[in-house]
Amino acid sequence: MKQLYILLFSLVLVACGNSEKNNETLQKDSYPNYIVITQSQFSSGQMQLGKLEEQLFFQSIKTTGIIDVPPQNKAVISTFMGGYITKTPLLVGDKVKKGQVLLSLENPEFVEMQQQYLEIAEQLNYLKSEYNRQKTLFDENITSQKNYLKAESAYKSSLANYNGLRKKLAMLNINPKYVEQGRITSTINLFSPIEGFITKVNISNGMPVSPSDIIMEIIDTDHIHLELSVFEKDILNIKKGQKIQFKIPEASKKTFKAEVHLVGTTIDETSRIVQVHGHILNEEQANFIVGMFAEADIITQANTSLALPKDAIIEVENENFVLALKEKNGDDYYFEKIKIEIENQTENYVAVLNTNNLTNKDILIKGGFMLLSEGEE
Repeated sequence: MKQLYILLFSLVLVACGNSEKNNETLQKDSYPNYIVITQSQFSSGQMQLGKLEEQLFFQSIKTTGIIDVPPQNKAVISTFMGGYITKTPLLVGDKVKKGQVLLSLENPEFVEMQQQYLEIAEQLNYLKSEYNRQKTLFDENITSQKNYLKAESAYKSSLANYNGLRKKLAMLNINPKYVEQGRITSTINLFSPIEGFITKVNISNGMPVSPSDIIMEIIDTDHIHLELSVFEKDILNIKKGQKIQFKIPEASKKTFKAEVHLVGTTIDETSRIVQVHGHILNEEQANFIVGMFAEADIITQANTSLALPKDAIIEVENENFVLALKEKNGDDYYFEKIKIEIENQTENYVAVLNTNNLTNKDILIKGGFMLLSEGEE
């Protein structure tokens, strides 16, 4: 009798175990089209859940350009008269102040010009005195009009030469007052018209230069800007004040910001492009060099859309899917594969068009690619 009770008790335990297994099998079988993972898989895969969220998306025009400075921030150094270089203390990259000596030139013609000026200056005093004397005599009918006009012509002609030579000396940075004191020099100095950095040096000591030669170039980088080239088909969409996002691909992966300041009003006949001038925001924080190549997006419109992180989107055979949580039962997650349509994209988010099936649902935003790949296999 005791053995009969033991047998019945064993049958009851077996029946209970089979019942629990059948319930678990039935429960999982009720979700045949879902992907099921355990809590341990969820944790070890560092998976995360999230929901649709509003993100700002931009419509933009892609373009290219360079880092540049305004024309008033550039200076080309040349000379009004040729000569030989006697002093070149500066190199490319040197910083110069406005009015600083850049180089010295020597030429015998400088001496001749000062001699002419000094001679005319000495003659001018006599000619002026003679002119005033002849005028007084003519007014008193003591001398003829011919003598008066002759003295007037000689004086005014010399005065014109005197003023012309005086201006030329000033343009050569020779002080006329020093010349009048007998201080004649064969050397002149060229001074920097702006503060900035030397970007080109085309000379060396002893080298002859002419007025048509570019001796140096100086650029003031205190205010740099973005000079963009926009195609004719896009230019009507560009307006002053629009935001610009740009990168310097050869130097940095960082995205910088600018703003449209001026839009060109003429189209290049050959390339069919228009120049757009952009002011760089927080330019003092960026170590740009004039001439750097830039890739830019001019933002023409901004829209808010429901979006998901890019890691949530899984591409399978040119179609896009996400995994939405259907139910969490105990330690098991049941995910439903839902096809979506995407639109705009940013660096981190993708706008979703068909959001009805995803509203208020928890979506696997990290770790889904491997999971769905395993499910497909």
